[in-house]
Amino acid sequence: MKPCFHCSEPVVTANKFVTVIDGQPQDMCCPGCQAVSQAIMDAGLTNYYRYRSEPGSKQNALVPDAINQFTAYDLPEVQKDLIHSDADKDTISLSIDGITCAACAWLIEHKLKTLPGIVNIAVNTTTQRAVVSWMPTKVALSEILQQISQIGYQAAPYQVDEQEKHSKAESRKFLLRLGLAGFATMQVMMFALALYSGYFTDLDVELRDYFRWVSMIFAAPVVFYSAQPFYFSAIRSLLGGNLNMDLSVSIAICGAYIASCIATINGTGEVYFESVSMFTFFLLLGRYFEQQAKQKASVSSSNLHKLVPVTAQIVKNGQVTEIAAKQLKVADIILVRPGDVVAADGIITQGKTSINESMLTGEQMPVTKELGCSVFAGTINIEQPIEVEITALGQDQLVSEIIRLQEVASNNRPHIALLADRLARYFSATILTIATLTYFSWLTFAPEDAFWVTLSVLVATCPCALALATPTAVTCATAIFTRLGIITRKSGVFEKLPMINHVVFDKTGTLTCGKLSLGNVLLHANLTQDEVLTLAANLEQGSLHPIAQVFLPFADKNLPVTDIHHHVGLGVEGTYNSQTVRLGSKVFCCESHTEPSKNEIENQLIYLSLNKQLMATFELNDDIRQDASDTINSLKKSHIDVSMATGDSSGHVKYLASKLAINNVHSGMSPSSKLSLIKQIQKTQQVAMFGDGINDAPVLAGADISIAMGSGSAIAKNSADLILLGDHLSRFNDAIEVAKQTNRIIKQNLAWAFGYNVIILPLAVTGHVVPYIAAIGMSLSSIIVVSNSLRLLRLKL
Repeated sequence: MKPCFHCSEPVVTANKFVTVIDGQPQDMCCPGCQAVSQAIMDAGLTNYYRYRSEPGSKQNALVPDAINQFTAYDLPEVQKDLIHSDADKDTISLSIDGITCAACAWLIEHKLKTLPGIVNIAVNTTTQRAVVSWMPTKVALSEILQQISQIGYQAAPYQVDEQEKHSKAESRKFLLRLGLAGFATMQVMMFALALYSGYFTDLDVELRDYFRWVSMIFAAPVVFYSAQPFYFSAIRSLLGGNLNMDLSVSIAICGAYIASCIATINGTGEVYFESVSMFTFFLLLGRYFEQQAKQKASVSSSNLHKLVPVTAQIVKNGQVTEIAAKQLKVADIILVRPGDVVAADGIITQGKTSINESMLTGEQMPVTKELGCSVFAGTINIEQPIEVEITALGQDQLVSEIIRLQEVASNNRPHIALLADRLARYFSATILTIATLTYFSWLTFAPEDAFWVTLSVLVATCPCALALATPTAVTCATAIFTRLGIITRKSGVFEKLPMINHVVFDKTGTLTCGKLSLGNVLLHANLTQDEVLTLAANLEQGSLHPIAQVFLPFADKNLPVTDIHHHVGLGVEGTYNSQTVRLGSKVFCCESHTEPSKNEIENQLIYLSLNKQLMATFELNDDIRQDASDTINSLKKSHIDVSMATGDSSGHVKYLASKLAINNVHSGMSPSSKLSLIKQIQKTQQVAMFGDGINDAPVLAGADISIAMGSGSAIAKNSADLILLGDHLSRFNDAIEVAKQTNRIIKQNLAWAFGYNVIILPLAVTGHVVPYIAAIGMSLSSIIVVSNSLRLLRLKL
């Protein structure tokens, strides 16, 4: 018997249930498996069958009429590569078709919030994507997608390759609408010129009517096909109990066309088919440029997944085999040769090399990696072959986490954006009211012009530019942050950064590199260097302290240490050959009360003693970050105060502060005392806090802006507003500059959008703007706003 293509169970029904997969008919064992496999095909998830490592579960409890187009997304094997699970909630990024403005996002968000189990929903109108978090015990993913479908939008899990294909298809469809409108406009304009010439020369009535009928026929495809996106957007808005900018546009197009058709049929009155066609053409042209700008601004995050290879070299029983990267499992060992791209996150188990992490950090200089170091999917091996043990796959990889963070960052709209969205909705209602009053006013004094003046008001004052002013600028700024290796996690970052006037740095891992290494070893008795290192390592066994990690490689069972006790803030004590062995400060090891020397202050020294007799002195190095001094000097030049708050109480703190010219130093601080310090400074200043994002969580949460350093697993745990992936402090100065420029651009956009409408509205109401000129002005207004936002992408840092 043949196995079922979906679940591998025997097929006992011959070819009764068949699904065509990749062009080939495949036998299924039951109607449930056939329905599920067909649903997977219908959902465009063909890669599931290409790269799956295990057969799907048997679906004999399902029947075809119980499965809709979204049920495939509830299968665990399908969700594995699409969903990020965290505690009791799942998170997914969705691609949503049909979003045209902020009102669409509002409608989707409010619709989903009615579902039980929805934790959070944030829709980004610029990228046409949404990040949804929900509790899978209360609501299924298929139900979420079904709810979005019911209100006229099509949603599917965001997959880079499929998204790009869909985007290209949408662009072709949009170009077809635009091309048709342009062609029809040229044809209608030729007949319109002939009709206009009739005002100056005699034109037979039959010929005039002929030109009108032909113009009506050419304008029909523009009205009924090219302008469809505006109608659908307006209808969805009304169904959601809201008003959007496309409502006035739709009224203008349909009203002008219907009135012109009536005039053509009756043979009396004026026709404006050329105005309708030209208006639609210019409006579509403006939307096309907006669409291209959105794609250009958001391309950086979309391309991250492309950098992860499709195949990997797996090592099993000493044999190297090439397999699909999606078949990898956690704990597998892969071989990464020089020049190869790392296929998944993992830890080096063999070899030492340099890794180019520019796709994560923006820095081209390779980073040295040795045994035990973490490497990430998409980074490039430079020098030597290495073997890597896989620790994370799919949505748990760092590259996926970065994309999620970028989605969250771009979906978190600043307060000024929310204000602009509300204003745009109220503005649409105001314009419709003004248009109604304009119509009745002109109807009293010049009824023959009432309709066309009202049409000009509706067209000229469409608030497209107002709605685009903020999201396009924020999207471009987020793209710059990605290029610099900066990830934003929370809303308001672009507003708060320019207001910062005090920065507080933690010491270890922030101003210093945070990774201790062993320097000079001084011997003071008859033990060898190997022996003192082994004693220190055995004393520190099982400890997670950073100092313990320095001695870890020197552990040796031949010098056993027992009865180990840790003395917080002092050191560690144990028994070796019936003698008391200590590792820690000089006071603790030797009970010395002498003042520390300059060398002890400038260098972090650890002492080893036997029965209080000094055996060895270890010098520990924690280098100052290369750009720490330049960063602090740059902050001071920008009139930003700098402080250091650290839990370290050693003399090394003062030495580091003097080296970096930091005058405000607070040492020996607990997390609670750091938080109190932040609150005290906040009484007079806006504070940014640098920390590791885990130990300093209360302080980071309390600061106006919080910044965490470094990449790796901690990136998913920290609560910071900004994450500097490349560990370069100077990126913070760049972030401030980008935020300042972004705020400047947003204000310029809003000023232009409001200024244009303030100027054009009275001109349109008084009849000084004809409909096609209004269309040109409105489209140009939107294009100017988008082009102004794109200037951010040319910012040199």
